[in-house]
Amino acid sequence: MKSEKKLKLLEETITQQGYKVRYEKGNFTGGHCRLRDNNIVVVNKFLPVEGKVYTIARVLSKLTPCRYTPDVRKIIEDFGFNTSNQLPLIDDE
Repeated sequence: MKSEKKLKLLEETITQQGYKVRYEKGNFTGGHCRLRDNNIVVVNKFLPVEGKVYTIARVLSKLTPCRYTPDVRKIIEDFGFNTSNQLPLIDDE
């Protein structure tokens, strides 16, 4: 699967998990955070596509994997992340 297709698939998956993806410029790789009532994944917009895929895969590896398709699981595991023993998604209180 091409990197652009992987990125699109991971973006769709993370959005379904309740996160918004933001591409911002700066001196960072990226990660996830909670801003007010929103779960956000911030990705450095200057990273190559494979770096963007890596960043989103890293965040997905920390969430509940039961909702992931086999393709998404494979992408996550190809980067060396484990898809078991995950943390639950932060729900609104």
